[in-house]
Amino acid sequence: MDRFRMMNQVIQSNQESFMKGICGIMAVASTQIYQSFDFYCPCRPEYNYAYGMGLILVPPISFFLLGFILNNNVSLLMEEWKRPTNGRRKDPITMRYMVCSMTQRSLIAPSVWVTVTLMHGQSFICAFSTNLEIERFGNFSVFKGLSEEERIKILARIPCDEDTYFEHHEEIRLMTTTYIKCISQACGWMFLFMMTFSAFLIRAIRPCFSQATFLKTKYWSHYIDTERKMFDETCREHAKSFAKLCIQQYFEGISGKKGSSYNNRAYNRDDDEEQESDDEKLMGIKAQKDMNKVLWNWHTGKPTLDFRKDKMDTQSNGHLNGYKKPWSMYYSKV
Repeated sequence: MDRFRMMNQVIQSNQESFMKGICGIMAVASTQIYQSFDFYCPCRPEYNYAYGMGLILVPPISFFLLGFILNNNVSLLMEEWKRPTNGRRKDPITMRYMVCSMTQRSLIAPSVWVTVTLMHGQSFICAFSTNLEIERFGNFSVFKGLSEEERIKILARIPCDEDTYFEHHEEIRLMTTTYIKCISQACGWMFLFMMTFSAFLIRAIRPCFSQATFLKTKYWSHYIDTERKMFDETCREHAKSFAKLCIQQYFEGISGKKGSSYNNRAYNRDDDEEQESDDEKLMGIKAQKDMNKVLWNWHTGKPTLDFRKDKMDTQSNGHLNGYKKPWSMYYSKV
């Protein structure tokens, strides 16, 4: 259990590198999925286009959404966006920076899928075989005397190698598939160039703007992430100490006289230190109702990020006027 906890702490401390690794794994996985995928074109004019374009577009959308799902900052961003403003204002620039960072990472696997699919060309052939001008490819006798509807049905059968209609006109199938595959690969190279050039522009143009603004947004995005991790860790420690106190009181209440005689014994130094540690983690909050109020206040009114002494004294006096002293202590711990 300690190994898993240590692994979880390592992942959280290196979350950015971990997410980059996840995006790289997804990119490799997308190519492996495509290579293991058996491509079967319907060879029907009413289904070819939908099947071919669906194979190009639907999996990248799924990989894009999966990239957001695996990113822990999505829930953090939504919480920051939906929370009430109160004492701490929201920074739209910081939230926009977080969205851009998540989007860039989530686009890696979809871009790899689209590039590999276009380079392979089979889905492109399936989607656009019915739009060919067959007169460009020499022998047109195979379509002589056929209506437009019959001609489209025959063109839709070009991607199917097992079809026997082009058995004696294999050169037509070869020329048409080669022509469409060349167009598909050209689109793939253009797509790869556009994505690479866009990434280059993002990296190259960033220093042209205010570096101070970039450092500020990067700092506060890290702060929001760190604050949430520390808050979750503090809540976890509080819940552990709270559960320990509840179980101790339960067994002491059931044990009766034995429990009271046990309580009257002198604790040794280790027990005293452990008790002090539990009391410190509880921070004076020892009732379910008070804890619920603390969590609600954290959501509705996070403390202002101004810890100068005069501001802290003003906040402390304001808390003392009402029943909020434990919550003020809790905020100061976080």
